[in-house]
This record gives sequence, C-alpha cells and structure tokens, in this order.
Amino acid sequence: MRIVFMGTPEFAVPSLERLVAAGYAPVAVVTGPDKPRGRGQQPTPTPVKEAARRLGIETILQPESVRDPAFAAQIAALEPDVIVVVAFKILPPEVFTQARLGAFNLHGSLLPAYRGAAPINRAVMAGETETGVTTFFLKEQVDTGHIILQHAMPIGPDETAGEVHDRMMELGADVVVETVRRIEAGTAEARPQDDRLATPAPKIYKEDARIDWTKPAEAVHNHIRGLSPIPAPGRCTGTSCSRCTAPGATTSAAPTARPARSSKPTSASSSPVGQAPSRSSNSSNRAGGGWRPRPSSGATTCPSARGSDRVPDLRPPLPNLRPPLPDPSFPTSEPAFLLS
Repeated sequence: MRIVFMGTPEFAVPSLERLVAAGYAPVAVVTGPDKPRGRGQQPTPTPVKEAARRLGIETILQPESVRDPAFAAQIAALEPDVIVVVAFKILPPEVFTQARLGAFNLHGSLLPAYRGAAPINRAVMAGETETGVTTFFLKEQVDTGHIILQHAMPIGPDETAGEVHDRMMELGADVVVETVRRIEAGTAEARPQDDRLATPAPKIYKEDARIDWTKPAEAVHNHIRGLSPIPAPGRCTGTSCSRCTAPGATTSAAPTARPARSSKPTSASSSPVGQAPSRSSNSSNRAGGGWRPRPSSGATTCPSARGSDRVPDLRPPLPNLRPPLPDPSFPTSEPAFLLS
C-alpha cells in the first residue's frame, strides 16, 4: 500500500517509526521547512525529517505552502492509497482527496471534544480526568470528519500537559497503525461526529499564560499544569499581566523593578558628608550585581516577573572618580578675610 505521511513535530515521530516497523513504510514524507534555530541560527530540520532520514525514506517534501497547486501536483504524482496526517498543517481538499482510500488525521482528544489546535493543553487546563486519541477521515471543515478509531487514556491530578503529550504520542502511534490496517483490510467503520457535543480547543497564545490569582486554587493548579512546560504559565507581559490587573492592583502607573541591594546612595541629599553622590540612577544595580529586567514592549517591569523575564547583570561596578565633596561643617583653613 502506498502511504504518504505528513507531520512535523516530535509528536509525529513515533507514528512514523511504528508504521515503518509494521511494514507500512511511506513512499514519501511531507514535513515543514527547515528553520533557523540556536545561537548560530543554522537551518535545522524538523524532527520528522530527521526521523525519515534515519529510517531510509528518500522522498521528503517540504512545501512552503500546502495550498500551492504545485504541491497538490506532487502529491498526485505519488499516487497515494492513504495519506496519514499527524500534527501537520490544515490540508486543502485539492491535496487530501488525492488518496485513493482516503486521508486520515490523528487528533489528541476524544472527538468531538476539544476540536482545535491545542486539545491536550485545553483538556488539562479544564481539569479533565480523561482524554484520548482519535483517527478520523479528513473533511474540508477542520476536525469534523467521520471517526475511525478512538482510544481513551486517563489524566492524573498532578499530570502536566507535557507528560500527557509524551504518553499520548506513543498511544497515538499504535492507533495510527491499527487504522491503516483496517483501511487496507476494508474493515474501517467510520461514524459521524455529534456536533452538539463539540467543544473548542483554540491555539495557545502568550495571553493565555497569565494566571488569574482570583480564581480557586484548583483552577489555578489546572491552569499551570495545562501550560507546563510550554509556554510556561505566569510569564509577565507588563501592565497587562495577571498580577498587574488583579483587583486592588494599581494600573495607572507602571510598576517599577525592585532595586538591587547596594551600599551606595543614589542622590546628593542622602549622601554622607564628604562622599559624592552616585553617578547615575542605575549605578546601584551595577554595584550590587543584582537582577536587571529585560526591556519589554510596554516599557514596564512587573514585580511578578521571574525566571525567563529577568537576566543577571554581571557587569562590574563603575568606579567613582569624583573627588569627595567638602564638609561644610568643618572650619576652613583659609583666613576669614579671604572668604569675604
């Protein structure tokens, strides 16, 4: 059977590996373009591309756009019997209808629950105790196709979205292989979804990482679990973060960063007699070797910022080159008539 496999992230790798091990090596793999990563910004292949090379799959397509007519022509030239989609882009009908026996997708929920781009995160954030995987035939409307197979799995009370993700990609790989076997044997019995039971699972954005501290402890706990380890809940976004906008918080003025510890004064009025004031308002941070907040788009620094929002200031303290100021209370050595 001629299979075309489409996927990009690590979640799709076990499915590709399991297909090859079961004797269903794809004739081609479609994945995302190489992207610059790391400090050197070198083009890096996707996890699926790396796996395809390791498994000896020669034909690897990396379209910039799946809606490009040239890409649809490439798929048609492969003459696929089945197209397997695991964590890939939304395909247009011009592409997925090229499969003789159909194209199916692996989804990380028990459809029709949690339709959308982030079913694992949203299920954990909602405090669900059970989730699962679903394979379904593709339709033009996203995540609405007829269901082929489903398999449930529990969610622990303290389990994070990352932990659920890792278990689910292994479970999903087994379901993908079984789905291919049933399609090949002609025993796949697809059933329609009940749209009345559908719930959304929209994509996670930075704003979703804000924690609403006014909610019950269990809701906050679920929120943190559902966004761990990525994108890391609680990340400060300036005056619009959860702590800055919590009831009772002052939003009329931007919050200021907590000053670093320093033994040097920062103004002339507070300088001891005979000691010059500090050179700048930032010299205390430099002298103290404290934490320097990264500048944000809102030009504010929230006191709730931690971790990735703050970087250590390792710059050495600036030397004080100004001579000491004279003590006005100490009598001058000059005669009085020279001072008049």
